[in-house]
Amino acid sequence: MDVEAVFFDAGETLLYPHPSFAELFTEVLRMEGYRVDPARVQEVVSASSRALNDFLTSEEARLWSTSPERSRAMWDRLYRSFITELGITEDHDRLVDSLYRRFRDVATYRLHPDALPVLRRLRETGLTIGLISNFEDWLEQLLEVLEVQEFFDVTVISGIEGVEKPDAEIFRIALERAGAAAERSVYVGDNPVFDTDAARAVGMIPVLIDRRGRHPDAEAIRITSLEDLPEVIGL
Repeated sequence: MDVEAVFFDAGETLLYPHPSFAELFTEVLRMEGYRVDPARVQEVVSASSRALNDFLTSEEARLWSTSPERSRAMWDRLYRSFITELGITEDHDRLVDSLYRRFRDVATYRLHPDALPVLRRLRETGLTIGLISNFEDWLEQLLEVLEVQEFFDVTVISGIEGVEKPDAEIFRIALERAGAAAERSVYVGDNPVFDTDAARAVGMIPVLIDRRGRHPDAEAIRITSLEDLPEVIGL
C-alpha cells in the first residue's frame, strides 16, 4: 500500500471523555441529586446510536458543530433524550446545563492509550499527518492541552470550516491543504457513516477503529487498536 498521508478523526478515535461518557454522565446526575447506574446510561446511549446517526445526517441537525447556537441545540436535544430515557421527569433545564458545561470542559478528555504511540510512529516515517473532525472550534484548545497539536500538519475542524462530515468537501479541504492524493491517503475513524463510508466515497483508504467490536461488517479495513494501524497500511 503506497501511502503518503494519514488523517484521523478526533472524538472516540484519538480522544475520549474520561473515564467514559456513561460514567461522567452518571457523575453529573449524581451531583445534581439523581442516582443512576452507569451501565443503564450506556444501554441508553448504545440503543440510540443508529437514531443519532440518522438525526445528525438530517437537515434539522445539519452543521450542528459550526456555531455555538447550533451546537447547544443539538446537545440540548441529545441530553434531554437520554435524561428522559433514564426516567427522570423534572429538572431537565438544570441537568442539561450541567452536562453541557462538563462535556465542554477540556479537562474532561484524555487520549486513548494507543493514540500517542501511533502518532509518534507515523511522525518517524515522514508521512503527512492530518486531522478531520466534526467538532466545535474549541477542539484546537483541547489538542493543545493534550499536547498533540504538534503532530498534525493539517487540522480541519468543522466548527472552524463550516462544513461537516460526511460532506465530501471537508475531506477535499484537508487533502488540498496537505497536498495529498485521495487514493494515497488513509482516513481513520470510529463511525462507519461519518468516517469510513464518507472517506471511501472521496477515494481515500478507510480504516475503522472498532475498539468495542460494534461494526464487524463495516466496509473498511477494521482494527481494534491504533497500534495495528502501521501494519495494515504497510509500514
